[in-house]
Amino acid sequence: MAINHEFVGRQYPRTAPYQVSRAKISEFARAVGSTNPACFQLEAARGCGFSDLVAPSTFAVIVAQQAEAQYIEDPDARVDFSRVVHADERMTYSRPIVAGDDLVTELYVDKIVERGALAMVTTRCEVFSVPHQGTPDVTDGAGEHVVTVVSTLAIRGEDA
Repeated sequence: MAINHEFVGRQYPRTAPYQVSRAKISEFARAVGSTNPACFQLEAARGCGFSDLVAPSTFAVIVAQQAEAQYIEDPDARVDFSRVVHADERMTYSRPIVAGDDLVTELYVDKIVERGALAMVTTRCEVFSVPHQGTPDVTDGAGEHVVTVVSTLAIRGEDA
């Protein structure tokens, strides 16, 4: 069954907050082979001007993929995950992710293009840092923009 093109322009609800901890940053940094001391040592991070440990730039993929799951798992989208290949990903930061951030993500389905037996789906995740639960929100509740993650998924058709 073909990908549902009616999803272009769809926005999904914000995800639940993802709490960024020092342990999560250090674990991810080790997994990607980072040697940046600001990912592991508070003193090094503060020496670089950060309030806490700073995440490697690819850390945003954690919250982006959690948000993308809303689309992929939506039965009306007609995405067969066994046929999905990650084709491209770009991250544009407003500021780095640091330990202590509570991140929420808004997912948008921006484009679906058929190329032969492939459907190329472009999603955009807008990631915001929001006040910790229980902390009074002195903003409009939208939070501070942290990063935009644009992903392209190549989804093989049944004949591919």
